[in-house]
Formats: sequence, C-alpha cells, structure tokens
Amino acid sequence: MASICKLSNPCFNSTSYGSRSSSTPKFVVHLRTSTFNHRLSAGSKLSLVINPSIRASLCVKCSQADGNGSSVKRTTLHHSSYETQGQSPWYDNLCRPVTDLIPLIDSGVRGVTSNPAIFQKAISTSNAYNDQFRELVQAGKDIDSVYWELVVKDIQDACKLFETIYDKTDGGDGYVSVEVSPRLADDTEGTVEAAKWLHKKVERSNVYIKIPATAPCIPSIKEVISLGISVNVTLIFSLSRYEAVIDAYLDGLEASGLSDLSRVTSVASFFVSRVDTLVDKLLEKIGTPEALDLRGKAANAQAALAYDLYQKKFSGPRWEALVKKGAKKQRLLWASTSVKNPAYPDTLYVDPLIGPDTVSTMPDQALQAFIDHGSVARTIDANLSEAEGIYSALEKLGIDWVFVGSQLELEGVDSFKKSFDSLLDSLQEKANTLKLVNL
Repeated sequence: MASICKLSNPCFNSTSYGSRSSSTPKFVVHLRTSTFNHRLSAGSKLSLVINPSIRASLCVKCSQADGNGSSVKRTTLHHSSYETQGQSPWYDNLCRPVTDLIPLIDSGVRGVTSNPAIFQKAISTSNAYNDQFRELVQAGKDIDSVYWELVVKDIQDACKLFETIYDKTDGGDGYVSVEVSPRLADDTEGTVEAAKWLHKKVERSNVYIKIPATAPCIPSIKEVISLGISVNVTLIFSLSRYEAVIDAYLDGLEASGLSDLSRVTSVASFFVSRVDTLVDKLLEKIGTPEALDLRGKAANAQAALAYDLYQKKFSGPRWEALVKKGAKKQRLLWASTSVKNPAYPDTLYVDPLIGPDTVSTMPDQALQAFIDHGSVARTIDANLSEAEGIYSALEKLGIDWVFVGSQLELEGVDSFKKSFDSLLDSLQEKANTLKLVNL
C-alpha cells in the first residue's frame, strides 16, 4: 500500500501565491498502489478530494511504502519552457522510492540535483533506507561506507530513470548530480581523488559529480574535467568566481588530450535567492529609501550579468577551436531558486531567469509554483542595462560584492558540512543500536 506523501504543504493554498487568487476548485488525486512501475497497475485505487477554497491544480502523489512522495501538476508548461526557450527544468530533491520521480519526468523535469542536506533529510526521515542500512551494518561496513552505499544506490536508480532523456539529447540533458564530501572543500587533491572514486562507483554516463567552487577546488575542476569526468560546479555566488569556473572548464577540456570532447559536459550552479537574503540585510542596515528600494533585486541582477559573461566566454577563437572537437558549453544552472522572503513572488527566482542553454533546478515549492502560474518567456537578457544599473547602484551604496560572494560561500560549505556530519552521527547511533539489539 502506498504511503501518503510526506512533503510539507505539497499542494499550495490560496495564500501561497501572494496577490494571485482564483475561485476555481482544486482537484487532488491520491494514487495508492502496491505495485508501481512506469505506469499504475490496473488495481490502483483512486480517491478524489475537492477543496473549493484552493487554487485549481491537479497534483498526483505516487509513493511506495515509507517513501517520500512528490506532487506534480499534469501540464505541458515545462515542455514549453524547454522546447520554446531552451531552458531545462530540473528537480532539486532526491529520496526513496526514486520512482516518485516518474510523474515529474512526465511533467517535463529533465534532471535532478542532490546535496548533503537533501540526503540528510531523506535518509533521516524515511524508513525506506532501513533494509539496505541493516544489511550494510551487519556486513561490517563502516559508517562512511554505509552513507555512500545508500547515496550511490539512489543516484544509480535516478540515472536509470533519466537515461532516455540523456540518450535522446545525445548527452545534452538527463543528468543526476551527486556531491563529493563537503569535508573536502579546502582539499584540492582530495577532491580530485573523491571525484574519480565517485564517478567510478556510480558508473553511469549521465551522472554529474558535484564539486564546490571554492578557491582550492578550482584546480580540482580543471583536473577532473581533463580526465573526461562530467562536473556540476556548485556553490557559485559571485561573477569573479564564476569566471574562474568557466576558465577551469575550458582549461580542463584543452588539457584532456581527447579527440572527441562531446561526452565531457558541465553545468555551473550559480546560487540566486541566498544572494538577496544577505544583500537585503545589508540594505536594511543602510536604511535609506534608495537602499530599501533595491531589496529583492540584487540576485537576479547579478544572474543576468552572469549570463552575459557566459555568452562572452563561450564565443570567439578559443571556444570555436574546442567546438571543432565536439565540446559542449558549460551551461549556467540557477540554484537556490526557492523564495526565502515570503513577501516576494514565489517564482521570483525562476521567471526572470529563463534563457537558452540554461538549467533551473527547483525544489518542491518553486517547482509547483512555476508549474501552476509561471511565465514562459526569454527573460534572462531582456534588460541587461537595468541589471548593470542595479549592480552598480548597490556598489555605490557600499555593497561589497566580493564580501557577499565569500560570505555566502562560507555559509554554504558550512551548511553542507553540518548536514553531512549530522547524518553520519545519526547513522552511527542507529548502527550502534542495531548492534546492541543483535547481541
């Protein structure tokens, strides 16, 4: 029997969308089945719940026992985003059963990102990992090994689901990302070795190995790319660091010695909403009307400038020489797309960042909001001069972009380390309990 989806507030009420409102009833379909492959079995049970007070949205919840299901509105909106604007919508979450991704794939999701915080939540709140965990502990595996076995299985299973997209796009899409240990954020060689090990362990063509864009890991990115391993560079918060990431990718391609570069790909994960979270606090300290008026504008302005940099770096003689060997552009991936300030529109970090050769990875809330009422149009470079004006105005007010990038990087690395360490601690406690029970 399928379990109820454990997402918090999976189908949004009428207050979730700010000023948007509708009197149209919402239909929620709960699908419960003991067998769930790519399609529901003939014996599936459906129950229809109608709540007239909530916005119109069709959500499908599919989850096996002890799974952490996902909600998705059946729509062609994501398909339109990809087909008309060239942006790939990805899902920023992963948990068991991985088959919960199928309705999302059907709705147009084309890839998945994960991180230590996502796995900390998934493994610590679900019983779906218990059987494999017990087997690994009883086999004498240490806790680090147990963690990676649990994670790698999820990544492999997800890669299988996105394999069709990967094949149809000739390796252009359909990727699943898994991050090296956050403990290695300051370890250049350790990151290279971890990336090599993880790539071999997962053994899937459509896996991205995530490496943080810390200064010590910039050389790691070049080295890993040169080895023919595809990389998702994560935790990018500034234009200067983003340019260093692009250069590392290009340097890696040139150093690879490969005659065919078509299977070495990369995305650069540029974080968005966290920028506004920090800059808004700084603007509120300044407190002038001009400063307060710029709240909620820093992140998207910097993102637009990042896209402009992307277009400039992936053109010209150097890039064209790599294209002749089959090289693919390192796409910009917008990360941290959920709204942190409830006063802001819930698609603030999705709608304004749509453009060719980009990826938007969205957690549940941002994904549902975009499916429900997102706007599909090319917006990322619609008003570059305005973005430049905002960026400059913030500098004139005393906002130090170097400080912003450095501070957010420190916070991001620290957050992932805490999630990673917390999960390992809880797994160790669980393992100790299991061993005592078996005495």
